[in-house]
Amino acid sequence: MADQDRIVSATRRIAAPATTIFELIADPARQPEWDGNDNLAQAARGQRVRAVGDVFTTTLTQGPNRENHVVEFDEGRLIAWRPAPPGGAQPGHLWRWRLDPADDGTTVVTHTYDWTELTDPDRLPRAQATTTDKLAASIDRLAALAEGSQR
Repeated sequence: MADQDRIVSATRRIAAPATTIFELIADPARQPEWDGNDNLAQAARGQRVRAVGDVFTTTLTQGPNRENHVVEFDEGRLIAWRPAPPGGAQPGHLWRWRLDPADDGTTVVTHTYDWTELTDPDRLPRAQATTTDKLAASIDRLAALAEGSQR
């Protein structure tokens, strides 16, 4: 499988400022509200991401916890993390959100799942099942929350 087949993205314009959208992404406690993969059950409050090197913990719907290691960060614009089992090695996949504010107060949001470096064969079926449609579902749910807060 070629590397380009292991990078999946979806993009949408959301009628809300980047700061509003970013708060929903950078606060792990809010992530289960917009997760289009229905993979996240919960995350404790008080884990708001502020820098590369931060680690936040989420509980998956199937039960296990994941430590998410922030590897890219630009406040209000970019955040990416690599999940790993608690205390374990990162298996090589990455979730990224890029927000590009537009002049009209809207934001172009791109959500990417990159599994080019995924080495765990047990995770391959789930990685292959993470499609553009699932990423778009996350953006759609995020849009509903962000746009709803603007009313």
